[in-house]
Amino acid sequence: MICYAVIDTNVLVSALLSNYADAATVQVIGRMIAGEIIPIYSEQIMREYQEVLGRKKFRFEPEMIRYILSSIEKYGVLIEPSATGKILPDMKDLPFYEVVMEKREENAYLVTGNLKHFPSEPFIVTARQMLDILDGKKIEIEN
Repeated sequence: MICYAVIDTNVLVSALLSNYADAATVQVIGRMIAGEIIPIYSEQIMREYQEVLGRKKFRFEPEMIRYILSSIEKYGVLIEPSATGKILPDMKDLPFYEVVMEKREENAYLVTGNLKHFPSEPFIVTARQMLDILDGKKIEIEN
């Protein structure tokens, strides 16, 4: 199965910090690079990725950051989201929600490590749930 997904910044950070190749976040990024997940993003999301991944506290290799971000741009779809008027617990997450809403008719997902920051919706999933969806398994919504 191939699907569209907005990847929350916390998923990228978690994947890059992980020492385990079988971690769900690492597998999600791997499947994105392999073409099973078509990333959807906005210019605002790309700016957030760049800013957060470039923080000195993480000590991510600049080459790795460039590789991930260029993969998102090369294989992904740039979206100009419409305002939804949605109020979220953390309004910094609104760009991710608005991008996924632009592709909902194509069964897009929002992959996050912070389910509580978003409304309880079947298209807002954890990295593990995204893997289950890709593998054709039925998922339980945890929000």
